[in-house]
Amino acid sequence: MESNIATARPLYQNRMRILNKKDVMLDMVDLKKVYPTPTGDYVVLENLELKIMKEEFVTIIGHSGCGKTTLLSMIAGLNDISGGSIQVEGVPIKGPGPDKAVIFQSPSLFPWMTALENVLIGVNQVFPHGSKKQRLDICKYYLSKVGLDQSMNKKARDLSQGMQQRVGIARAFALKPKVLLLDEPFGMLDSLTRGELQDVLLEVWNKEKITAVMITHDVDEAIFLADRVIMMTSGPRARIGKIEEIKFQRPRLRKDLIEHEQFYDYRKSLIDFLEH
Repeated sequence: MESNIATARPLYQNRMRILNKKDVMLDMVDLKKVYPTPTGDYVVLENLELKIMKEEFVTIIGHSGCGKTTLLSMIAGLNDISGGSIQVEGVPIKGPGPDKAVIFQSPSLFPWMTALENVLIGVNQVFPHGSKKQRLDICKYYLSKVGLDQSMNKKARDLSQGMQQRVGIARAFALKPKVLLLDEPFGMLDSLTRGELQDVLLEVWNKEKITAVMITHDVDEAIFLADRVIMMTSGPRARIGKIEEIKFQRPRLRKDLIEHEQFYDYRKSLIDFLEH
């Protein structure tokens, strides 16, 4: 067990000592989100400061209404910023784009298309100068990585909910984004399927090392997947309340994790924050 789950190597101990701006993938400075209402402005987020490193996997937890999804949609470029800034590799976000791939709770596939065709739509847009074979190979590679070798030519409507979400994961990684954004992608799945897809996600991410930001309500999921867990205060005027660095080496095995004493220390830290 020690080889897989030993606590932090120097890489993890020093992870957040930012020595060079080029190590930062996402930089959020004095971020604010305001919605006007008939009775005055409703401030969802205020004074939010967060730096996320290249190749880092961050999970965000907090009570419903704390602005987690609002924050993710702002990073994705789908929601306007009221104040402050968000930069990807030093460039301000101006809107949605293929450099920011999003996986939602529902994969939103075209039901009449096959799994392969659904992934190919995005790949065709992002790699228009690649040959047809190259683009198909990209799609097949990622569908294979999520365990859909035998199902890539099935219509989306004929796939189970878990298999549809596998297509969503493959589609996101196939775009080769700089940032992968996940909005509770396993929230609608049963616990067994959820665990399987967590493993699938980690396996592909361990190979690709794309900077990932994921919203979840599941404390165990937050710890299992993340390098850091970002805990947000309750809204309105939500901000970062606490950050827990998860000092477990990768790759991680679920069985090893739940047998490790420090896992329960992390768990207590997150639950204590959420209960206060």
